[in-house]
Amino acid sequence: MQVIDLNTWPRAIHYHFFKRMDYAHYLICSNVNVTNFLAKCREKNIPFYYAMIYAATFALNEVEAFKYRIRQENVVLHEKINPSFTAMQQGTDLFKMVTVDMTSGLEEFVEKAKQKTEEQQEYFVKSDVEGRDDLIYITCIPWVSFTNLSHTISFNKEDSVPRLAWGKYFRENGKTLLPFSVEAHHSFVDGIHMGQYFTCLQEYLDDFK
Repeated sequence: MQVIDLNTWPRAIHYHFFKRMDYAHYLICSNVNVTNFLAKCREKNIPFYYAMIYAATFALNEVEAFKYRIRQENVVLHEKINPSFTAMQQGTDLFKMVTVDMTSGLEEFVEKAKQKTEEQQEYFVKSDVEGRDDLIYITCIPWVSFTNLSHTISFNKEDSVPRLAWGKYFRENGKTLLPFSVEAHHSFVDGIHMGQYFTCLQEYLDDFK
Protein backbone atom coordinates (compact mmCIF):
# COMPACT_ATOMS: atom_id res chain seq x y z
CA MET A 1 0.00 0.00 0.00
CA GLN A 2 1.25 3.47 -0.92
CA VAL A 3 0.29 6.76 0.74
CA ILE A 4 -0.17 9.41 -1.95
CA ASP A 5 1.53 12.80 -1.70
CA LEU A 6 -1.37 15.13 -2.44
CA ASN A 7 1.03 18.02 -3.07
CA THR A 8 2.48 16.35 -6.16
CA TRP A 9 -0.34 14.03 -7.24
CA PRO A 10 -1.64 15.06 -10.70
CA ARG A 11 -5.20 14.19 -9.71
CA ALA A 12 -5.25 16.23 -6.48
CA ILE A 13 -7.50 18.99 -7.87
CA HIS A 14 -10.11 16.49 -9.07
CA TYR A 15 -9.84 14.56 -5.82
CA HIS A 16 -10.59 17.61 -3.69
CA PHE A 17 -13.36 18.79 -6.04
CA PHE A 18 -15.34 15.56 -5.75
CA LYS A 19 -14.47 14.75 -2.13
CA ARG A 20 -16.47 17.74 -0.95
CA MET A 21 -19.67 16.33 -2.49
CA ASP A 22 -22.29 14.83 -0.18
CA TYR A 23 -22.57 11.84 -2.52
CA ALA A 24 -19.59 11.43 -4.82
CA HIS A 25 -20.37 7.94 -6.09
CA TYR A 26 -21.77 7.37 -9.56
CA LEU A 27 -22.88 4.24 -11.39
CA ILE A 28 -22.77 2.94 -14.95
CA CYS A 29 -24.71 -0.06 -16.28
CA SER A 30 -23.87 -1.88 -19.50
CA ASN A 31 -24.23 -5.31 -21.07
CA VAL A 32 -21.09 -7.42 -21.34
CA ASN A 33 -20.73 -10.32 -23.76
CA VAL A 34 -20.24 -13.57 -21.83
CA THR A 35 -20.83 -15.94 -24.75
CA ASN A 36 -17.32 -17.40 -24.74
CA PHE A 37 -16.82 -17.16 -20.98
CA LEU A 38 -20.06 -18.96 -20.12
CA ALA A 39 -19.37 -21.71 -22.67
CA LYS A 40 -15.86 -22.30 -21.32
CA CYS A 41 -17.11 -22.36 -17.72
CA ARG A 42 -19.68 -24.98 -18.64
CA GLU A 43 -17.07 -26.96 -20.58
CA LYS A 44 -14.74 -26.98 -17.55
CA ASN A 45 -17.58 -27.43 -15.03
CA ILE A 46 -16.62 -24.16 -13.28
CA PRO A 47 -19.42 -22.32 -11.43
CA PHE A 48 -20.16 -19.21 -13.46
CA TYR A 49 -20.77 -16.97 -10.43
CA TYR A 50 -17.41 -17.58 -8.80
CA ALA A 51 -15.64 -17.38 -12.15
CA MET A 52 -17.32 -14.06 -12.86
CA ILE A 53 -16.27 -12.72 -9.45
CA TYR A 54 -12.67 -13.55 -10.34
CA ALA A 55 -12.90 -12.04 -13.82
CA ALA A 56 -14.55 -8.84 -12.56
CA THR A 57 -11.98 -8.44 -9.78
CA PHE A 58 -9.04 -9.26 -12.02
CA ALA A 59 -10.06 -6.56 -14.48
CA LEU A 60 -10.60 -4.02 -11.69
CA ASN A 61 -7.08 -4.66 -10.44
CA GLU A 62 -5.80 -3.80 -13.92
CA VAL A 63 -7.15 -0.22 -13.72
CA GLU A 64 -5.26 1.77 -11.09
CA ALA A 65 -8.01 4.33 -10.55
CA PHE A 66 -10.17 1.71 -8.78
CA LYS A 67 -7.48 0.92 -6.21
CA TYR A 68 -7.36 4.32 -4.50
CA ARG A 69 -9.10 4.81 -1.16
CA ILE A 70 -9.79 7.75 1.16
CA ARG A 71 -8.37 7.50 4.67
CA GLN A 72 -9.50 10.62 6.52
CA GLU A 73 -7.27 13.35 5.03
CA ASN A 74 -5.05 10.85 3.20
CA VAL A 75 -5.29 8.91 -0.03
CA VAL A 76 -3.83 5.41 -0.29
CA LEU A 77 -3.20 3.20 -3.30
CA HIS A 78 -3.55 -0.54 -2.76
CA GLU A 79 -1.35 -2.99 -4.60
CA LYS A 80 -4.25 -5.46 -4.80
CA ILE A 81 -7.95 -5.36 -4.05
CA ASN A 82 -10.11 -8.34 -3.11
CA PRO A 83 -13.76 -9.32 -3.53
CA SER A 84 -16.37 -9.35 -0.78
CA PHE A 85 -19.46 -10.88 -2.34
CA THR A 86 -22.99 -12.01 -1.58
CA ALA A 87 -23.92 -15.70 -1.47
CA MET A 88 -27.21 -17.33 -0.61
CA GLN A 89 -27.29 -19.16 2.71
CA GLN A 90 -28.31 -22.73 1.91
CA GLY A 91 -31.89 -23.58 2.86
CA THR A 92 -32.93 -19.95 3.28
CA ASP A 93 -33.78 -16.89 1.19
CA LEU A 94 -31.14 -14.86 3.06
CA PHE A 95 -27.71 -13.92 1.82
CA LYS A 96 -24.34 -13.74 3.52
CA MET A 97 -21.26 -11.69 2.72
CA VAL A 98 -18.18 -13.78 1.88
CA THR A 99 -14.71 -12.27 1.58
CA VAL A 100 -11.93 -14.09 -0.25
CA ASP A 101 -8.47 -12.81 -1.15
CA MET A 102 -7.56 -12.83 -4.82
CA THR A 103 -5.27 -15.51 -6.19
CA SER A 104 -3.09 -15.63 -9.29
CA GLY A 105 -5.41 -18.02 -11.12
CA LEU A 106 -9.16 -18.37 -11.70
CA GLU A 107 -9.53 -22.05 -10.87
CA GLU A 108 -7.61 -21.69 -7.59
CA PHE A 109 -9.79 -18.73 -6.64
CA VAL A 110 -13.00 -20.60 -7.49
CA GLU A 111 -12.04 -23.47 -5.18
CA LYS A 112 -11.22 -21.05 -2.35
CA ALA A 113 -14.47 -19.15 -2.85
CA LYS A 114 -16.58 -22.32 -2.93
CA GLN A 115 -14.94 -23.65 0.22
CA LYS A 116 -15.29 -20.37 2.12
CA THR A 117 -18.93 -20.03 1.10
CA GLU A 118 -19.78 -23.57 2.19
CA GLU A 119 -17.94 -23.29 5.51
CA GLN A 120 -19.14 -19.83 6.54
CA GLN A 121 -22.27 -20.02 8.68
CA GLU A 122 -22.47 -16.38 9.79
CA TYR A 123 -24.20 -13.88 7.55
CA PHE A 124 -21.66 -11.14 8.21
CA VAL A 125 -18.15 -11.88 9.49
CA LYS A 126 -16.85 -8.61 10.91
CA SER A 127 -13.30 -9.87 11.29
CA ASP A 128 -13.08 -10.44 7.51
CA VAL A 129 -13.75 -6.80 6.65
CA GLU A 130 -13.20 -4.71 9.78
CA GLY A 131 -10.60 -2.01 9.20
CA ARG A 132 -10.17 -3.02 5.55
CA ASP A 133 -10.77 -0.94 2.45
CA ASP A 134 -8.77 -3.13 0.03
CA LEU A 135 -12.09 -4.57 -1.09
CA ILE A 136 -14.70 -4.54 -3.83
CA TYR A 137 -18.30 -5.15 -2.86
CA ILE A 138 -19.98 -7.52 -5.31
CA THR A 139 -23.55 -8.74 -5.62
CA CYS A 140 -25.55 -10.68 -8.17
CA ILE A 141 -29.27 -10.60 -8.99
CA PRO A 142 -29.59 -13.64 -11.28
CA TRP A 143 -33.39 -13.41 -11.39
CA VAL A 144 -33.58 -10.07 -13.24
CA SER A 145 -31.98 -8.69 -16.42
CA PHE A 146 -31.84 -5.14 -15.10
CA THR A 147 -31.12 -1.94 -17.01
CA ASN A 148 -30.38 0.14 -13.92
CA LEU A 149 -29.47 -0.47 -10.28
CA SER A 150 -28.84 1.33 -7.00
CA HIS A 151 -26.86 0.24 -3.96
CA THR A 152 -27.46 0.84 -0.29
CA ILE A 153 -24.77 3.17 0.97
CA SER A 154 -24.05 5.29 4.03
CA PHE A 155 -23.20 8.96 3.55
CA ASN A 156 -19.65 8.47 4.70
CA LYS A 157 -17.33 10.60 2.60
CA GLU A 158 -14.46 8.20 3.25
CA ASP A 159 -16.36 5.27 1.73
CA SER A 160 -14.59 4.90 -1.60
CA VAL A 161 -14.94 1.14 -2.11
CA PRO A 162 -16.26 0.29 -5.61
CA ARG A 163 -19.44 -1.76 -5.95
CA LEU A 164 -20.11 -4.24 -8.75
CA ALA A 165 -23.34 -6.04 -9.61
CA TRP A 166 -24.68 -8.16 -12.42
CA GLY A 167 -28.02 -9.72 -13.24
CA LYS A 168 -29.59 -12.47 -15.31
CA TYR A 169 -27.86 -13.11 -18.61
CA PHE A 170 -29.96 -13.26 -21.76
CA ARG A 171 -29.64 -14.10 -25.45
CA GLU A 172 -29.68 -11.40 -28.13
CA ASN A 173 -28.55 -11.64 -31.76
CA GLY A 174 -26.76 -14.91 -31.13
CA LYS A 175 -24.83 -13.58 -28.11
CA THR A 176 -25.21 -14.17 -24.39
CA LEU A 177 -25.24 -10.80 -22.64
CA LEU A 178 -24.93 -10.01 -18.95
CA PRO A 179 -26.28 -6.77 -17.42
CA PHE A 180 -23.37 -5.40 -15.42
CA SER A 181 -23.04 -2.32 -13.21
CA VAL A 182 -20.05 -0.51 -11.73
CA GLU A 183 -20.29 2.10 -8.97
CA ALA A 184 -17.20 4.11 -8.04
CA HIS A 185 -16.10 7.26 -6.25
CA HIS A 186 -15.64 10.18 -8.63
CA SER A 187 -12.63 11.46 -6.67
CA PHE A 188 -10.67 8.65 -8.31
CA VAL A 189 -12.70 7.25 -11.19
CA ASP A 190 -13.81 9.20 -14.26
CA GLY A 191 -15.62 8.04 -17.38
CA ILE A 192 -12.35 7.19 -19.10
CA HIS A 193 -11.48 4.79 -16.29
CA MET A 194 -14.92 3.19 -16.50
CA GLY A 195 -14.27 2.68 -20.20
CA GLN A 196 -10.88 1.13 -19.48
CA TYR A 197 -12.48 -1.24 -17.00
CA PHE A 198 -15.25 -2.44 -19.30
CA THR A 199 -12.70 -2.90 -22.11
CA CYS A 200 -10.37 -4.91 -19.87
CA LEU A 201 -13.22 -7.05 -18.54
CA GLN A 202 -14.55 -7.78 -22.03
CA GLU A 203 -11.09 -8.76 -23.25
CA TYR A 204 -10.69 -11.17 -20.35
CA LEU A 205 -14.09 -12.75 -21.00
CA ASP A 206 -13.42 -13.05 -24.73
CA ASP A 207 -9.93 -14.50 -24.32
CA PHE A 208 -10.68 -16.98 -21.52
CA LYS A 209 -9.51 -20.43 -22.50
